[in-house]
Parts: sequence; C-alpha cells; structure tokens
Amino acid sequence: MIALLDRAVSGDPDGNVGFLDHAEVYDGFGDPPRLLAPAAVADIAAALDRVQLGDLLADMPASPADAAAVCGFGAGLRGAFSGGGRDHPAEHIVAVREFYRTAARHSQCVVTWVD
Repeated sequence: MIALLDRAVSGDPDGNVGFLDHAEVYDGFGDPPRLLAPAAVADIAAALDRVQLGDLLADMPASPADAAAVCGFGAGLRGAFSGGGRDHPAEHIVAVREFYRTAARHSQCVVTWVD
C-alpha cells in the first residue's frame, strides 16, 4: 500500500516532465515534476480500487493524535488529523482513489510533484 500511494503522489522515476523542470515551477525541493502516462494512471486506479479501507485501517488507533503519530507526523502536525483516527486517512485515500478513477476513465495523464 505504501508503494502504491508513493507512486500515486510521486509519479514514476522515468516520467520526467522536462518542460516543467525550471525555477518558475520547480524550485529544487523534492523530486522534479513527473508524468504518469494513461496506462500508469489506469494501473494505479485499479490498484486503489482493490484496497479494502476497513482492512487497511483496522489497526489504526482511534485517537487522532495517536493515528497521526503512527502515520509519521510530528507533534506539531498531529492537530491536522480531524475526526476519528481512521477518518482522516480514509478521507484522503478515498479522494486519491476518486481522482485516479476519474483520470483513468478519461485516459488522462497525471503530472505529480511536491510544491
């Protein structure tokens, strides 16, 4: 699951989008922009559709602060988890799933990068 989410957020290493690799777009923080071709988008969408959220989050602590800690957030970011400990990650996984599902349905590429 971690590799799947990393690919969905970070793109494929060979998916460099050179026309976006300049100072006005990419400031050198993290990886440069990467392209996920329509086939990769469809692969990610299918894999996300197979994820069973209940099983994935079954061992997640109920406390938002404890859940944030398990996910690797430091004390300063633990307040970013709202609702129950499972609600925040579930909400974001569902959003990523729907994003990739829609992009795959339209045979679209996805450009990824952390800004």
